[in-house]
Amino acid sequence: MSTAKKIYQMLPAKYRDTILLRSFGLFKVPLLFWLRPSVVELSDENCVIKIPFKRRSKNHLGSMYFGVLACGADCAGGLAAMKMIIDSGESVSLAFKDFEAKFLKRPEADVYFSCSQGVEIKSFVKQVVASGERHNMPVVITATCPDKFGDEAVAIFTLTLSLKKKQPK
Repeated sequence: MSTAKKIYQMLPAKYRDTILLRSFGLFKVPLLFWLRPSVVELSDENCVIKIPFKRRSKNHLGSMYFGVLACGADCAGGLAAMKMIIDSGESVSLAFKDFEAKFLKRPEADVYFSCSQGVEIKSFVKQVVASGERHNMPVVITATCPDKFGDEAVAIFTLTLSLKKKQPK
């Protein structure tokens, strides 16, 4: 085993998950890398992503730009689904079909994006794999600013997760 792999395995899970998320951003979605998201929690039940409130994520009004909020919601819902797909051992294509957002307060601090539908997503992945057909499922992501508003939501997002098992070539 290489030294890098040994060091990687010695890291706590949240740091490993953050490295994987940022690497995905660097190579596949550079905007995610630019925003510097961190994985706070990634389990079978929950996925929580933090995006820091910095110059690169602010709008002209001094709150978090709505495009950054959309990226955070996409990241939390997508990472939760990717975890379940990887755990299934199957090859499944992931996309979001649509996006609905309700902005409730101005986020003026670090924002945490939470998806607590891990168990539902896991059974959804099993359903998709069993059928081989494309299926859709709404995924709800709640954004909070604990430093400013505690557990009160600043935004609520509903993304339609669209999955299909990849066919062998």
